[in-house]
Amino acid sequence: MDFLAPLLSNVWSGFLVVLFFGGSIFVHELGHFLAARKRGAKVERFSIGFGPAIWSRRGKDGVEYRLSWIPLGGYVLLPQLADLGPVEGESTTDVTTLPPIDYTSKMLILVAGASFNILFAFALACIVWLVGEPTFSELNTTRIGTVNAVIKLADGTTVPNPAADAGLQAGDNVTSIDGHRVANFEDILNGVLLGKGRASDDRRKAIFVIERAGKSMEIVVYPRLLGDDKIRISGVEPAEDLTTESLLPDWPAALAGVKPGDRVIAVDGKPVFQRVAISEHLAKNTSRPSEFLLQRGHEQITLRIQPRLDTDERTGKSVPRIGLRYRDNIVILHPTPWAQVSNDVVSTFRTLGALLSPSSDIGPSKLSGPIGIARALHQQAQWDIRRALWFVILVNVNLAIFNLLPIPVLDGGQILFATIGRIRRRELPANFIMATQSAFFVILMSLIVYVSFFDVKRWARDSRAERPAPAATPPAPAPSAPVPTPVGK
Repeated sequence: MDFLAPLLSNVWSGFLVVLFFGGSIFVHELGHFLAARKRGAKVERFSIGFGPAIWSRRGKDGVEYRLSWIPLGGYVLLPQLADLGPVEGESTTDVTTLPPIDYTSKMLILVAGASFNILFAFALACIVWLVGEPTFSELNTTRIGTVNAVIKLADGTTVPNPAADAGLQAGDNVTSIDGHRVANFEDILNGVLLGKGRASDDRRKAIFVIERAGKSMEIVVYPRLLGDDKIRISGVEPAEDLTTESLLPDWPAALAGVKPGDRVIAVDGKPVFQRVAISEHLAKNTSRPSEFLLQRGHEQITLRIQPRLDTDERTGKSVPRIGLRYRDNIVILHPTPWAQVSNDVVSTFRTLGALLSPSSDIGPSKLSGPIGIARALHQQAQWDIRRALWFVILVNVNLAIFNLLPIPVLDGGQILFATIGRIRRRELPANFIMATQSAFFVILMSLIVYVSFFDVKRWARDSRAERPAPAATPPAPAPSAPVPTPVGK
């Protein structure tokens, strides 16, 4: 029966993927649909997905409602707005018998889809604000926990650590990167990853502004391209919460007088910011007591603790331990709806900026298509539905911004065509619009296939990993905003 729990978890997570991803597309199309009905435009078809219909039904309002085979978006067929036959299928309506749509109505209908995605994102953000968003406590800090001299690669080799070479130190508090303020460690990681800085010798460059010993200073770091995806890495790791949760009775920490709630500040006069730093120090000093500087309420106290050798269950080796358990590293945040949505807007535009910049290392292969988005949503849902909600907010903001880009086939492209026609005082030739839409549809589908290839490649690589992360552990945050699948008008 042990197989039932993971099976049910996967089924539940899969259901949430279909519900939230499909729901985001539905919300977008609903915006177009309601705006079109409100402005008196004829609605011929409301489809979730492209291509041939899986299911179709004509309502009493004369609209054909359908689910289609290609789950890469959806559309509302509006004969008076634009001819998108290659994407939406041919219209059976004689457009000449219908009154033309005025420019204002076109704009309202075209913008309505993105507007509904933003409204949906705000609604979900209100829920997250109330129920909270779980995250790692170390990702909720801007303090550096450790800077190793080298970075160990997957193949066992090492390379110099850019952060160590630049002079960053454990305990430094990062306030900004390349002029962008950071609020947590995810901002630090993404600030480096999305960086566009280059030195005069073409080395990648990131400008860290930090606080050290009460003073602000600027440090230039030269990130390396590392990992299977070849992304910019600075080599810094976050500080951890070293607050004690509980103590083992009759073990050194309890016998020395440590109490739950005490926070470890330093060991033998050396500030510590990660649990591994304490373990490494004790391993080097097993024969004598170590002095622990603790924060207890508003005062600091020093306790001498003699570690006890114990057998590690995994390795079978003797390791020094003091019988101290730290506070759970999962914290629940309650960011305001405005903070959530505005942060996702900034993240999306920064990703687009990096994608378009020749000096960055972000290309289409680094982004996520429908497979990558569905997989990421599945991972978040497996851990906690609140993380799934957080991710759906990001997806909806992406959908809104992406669909308003001035690219033919997308809403923004149709806004561009309509605006050009308005300026010219006559519509662009229908043949020109049709040819442009068809060409860009092929380009967009090709891009999605290209990005999806790398999604599958990453999936296969992660599946071959030595040990998958347990379901109780949250997946690593996405380093940048994903590129959503296209959604028609």
